[in-house]
Amino acid sequence: MNAQRARLVALAVAVLLPGCQKLPGSSSSEASATTTTSSSTTGTTATSSTSMTTGTTSLVTMTSTTEPETETETETEGCLFLGCGDTPRDDNECDPWLQDCPEGEKCMPWANDGGSAWNALKCSPIDPAPVGPGDVCTAEESGVSGVDNCDAHSMCWDVDPETLEGVCLPFCMGTSAEDATCGAGFYCNLVGDGVLILCQPLCDPLSQDCPGDDLCIPHGEIFICVLDASGEAGFYGDPCEYANACGAGLYCLNPEYVEGCQSAGCCTPFCDTTKSPMCPGATQECIPWYAEGMAPPQYENVGICGIPQ
Repeated sequence: MNAQRARLVALAVAVLLPGCQKLPGSSSSEASATTTTSSSTTGTTATSSTSMTTGTTSLVTMTSTTEPETETETETEGCLFLGCGDTPRDDNECDPWLQDCPEGEKCMPWANDGGSAWNALKCSPIDPAPVGPGDVCTAEESGVSGVDNCDAHSMCWDVDPETLEGVCLPFCMGTSAEDATCGAGFYCNLVGDGVLILCQPLCDPLSQDCPGDDLCIPHGEIFICVLDASGEAGFYGDPCEYANACGAGLYCLNPEYVEGCQSAGCCTPFCDTTKSPMCPGATQECIPWYAEGMAPPQYENVGICGIPQ
């Protein structure tokens, strides 16, 4: 079978990511995935309530299909960013690419409505003894408060709601979405009209090498670490509606690929195409994730257990 990489219709760093999906062999006239979409278009969530669509990807850099904010969107009515004093300003009061906050502050995403979604930008104080990318960090009040002890070029990510500890991840480099870059082993994730511009690590779905309890799942041409939304479920054959609703090492596929699946999608494991197949379904095979010769470096052996179509 001339396998093709299954296509993720919509994915982001939100906890609920749309999309169980089809695999190789599906008719071109059919939809590429069965998805559940969200009405939200402005933010990414730190809980299980909202999802966002991200843009196209390459091995290191991902740019958003959403146009970046214009200069007028970072100004207040009758008051430019500099010189406003104590006058209240619009929520998007700074530019994360330019980091144009006053000295001693950084431009940070936050939830301006007290909710769980990063939907605005503000200038926040830089901690006097900041920690850097890769270090354990602490957020104030919540993971979406926009205040943490990471340095001027990073933010606290994957914050535990009880301990408020997370890990500092760097902001994307560049001046806009068009020239966004990250260091080796990272991709630039642009979400929510440029509210979140974060370098997130690439990962290996076969070893599930993400930090903490994060999942390694596909996103465009690559695999990325996202928050685990499986809860007490997410085992083989369990019903799922979201890309990150299965446990580590599994992924949500359309029902025709999983024996006995009676829902919009069911969880099934990734597998190594170079090893003896160990798929749990009697009629499942280890189907290559990428077309022959199309796998990016480090992903040549990635497959997923599914019933051939």
